[in-house]
Amino acid sequence: MSIDISSYGGLPDGREVKRYTLDNGKGCVAELLDFGALLIGMRTPDRDGTSADITLGYDSLERWVDNPFYLGATVGRYGNRIANGKFSIDGVAYELDINNGPNNLHGGFNGFNKKLWSGAVVESADGDAVRFAYTSVDGEERFPGTLNAAVTYTLGADNTLRIDFDATTDKATVVNLVHHTYWNLTGDPSRNHLDHEMTIHAESYLPVNDDNIPLDGPAPVEGTAFDFRRAKPIGTEIESLPHGYDHNFCLANDGALRPAAEVYEPTTGRVMRLETDQPGVQFYTAWWMDGSAVGRGGVSYGRYAGFCLETQRWPDSPNRPDFPGAVLRPGEVYRHAMVHRFSVR
Repeated sequence: MSIDISSYGGLPDGREVKRYTLDNGKGCVAELLDFGALLIGMRTPDRDGTSADITLGYDSLERWVDNPFYLGATVGRYGNRIANGKFSIDGVAYELDINNGPNNLHGGFNGFNKKLWSGAVVESADGDAVRFAYTSVDGEERFPGTLNAAVTYTLGADNTLRIDFDATTDKATVVNLVHHTYWNLTGDPSRNHLDHEMTIHAESYLPVNDDNIPLDGPAPVEGTAFDFRRAKPIGTEIESLPHGYDHNFCLANDGALRPAAEVYEPTTGRVMRLETDQPGVQFYTAWWMDGSAVGRGGVSYGRYAGFCLETQRWPDSPNRPDFPGAVLRPGEVYRHAMVHRFSVR
């Protein structure tokens, strides 16, 4: 196992961006940037032992900086949507920037995906690890409190990629740090993901309005296009939905690390199992990707080029006392773990 650190170019203001390459010696290679705490590549072997990158990504720093679809990004301070960009804590009202219809999405116009984090190699008993840290000052993007946030990527010898978030604050605030990689287990982004066989371990999901804000609360998946309790191709019922899948699935909420989803790609045999300690996972199938994002090798990423599985607090939780809480207070530590287990069959 090894970690290589190299220069990945410079930002317009002259600051250097570094790339961290983690190689477990068994065909799995993770590439990270300190800009945006990004996962810019993840190579895994297929059933024949041939490794390929199974993420959507770009060839240049310039495109990673632009990155309108949040490929590979760490998003925050609050991932997903906050209705009308408004919430209150202890009777104090806050108004955020509106950057997605009438809502605040992924922290605003200059969220954590647009920041240069501080990176360091750290010791881990589970494999090679890199920790990125960022301090978001009080009032940044109109969020209250100075937040000290960190994300640690660990590549294990057992072909696992673990992502751990933690954060503390000096003032009550809302936190929902989310990882936003687009996966395509074929290793060929010119092929869509509709034949991937998806399992999501959820009995319910959140129906949403036209602006993707949850309605009354969880609804059973049984008898709907959202029932992935048994594996089925992603494309089986996707055309019955106005914009594909972009919904939160409600998971067990006891804080333990539990299975959330499993994806199998039949032509390569690749399997990705996802575990998390969070109460939700957003399944997004890239309906809004329109070919304007030109990825590695000049491939234009269109609809269904990749899918996201974003473990999280539920969307609009700051305005929904009936949802799992998203408020972090001084003296508390926000923690969020997600584990990707790669294999073949």
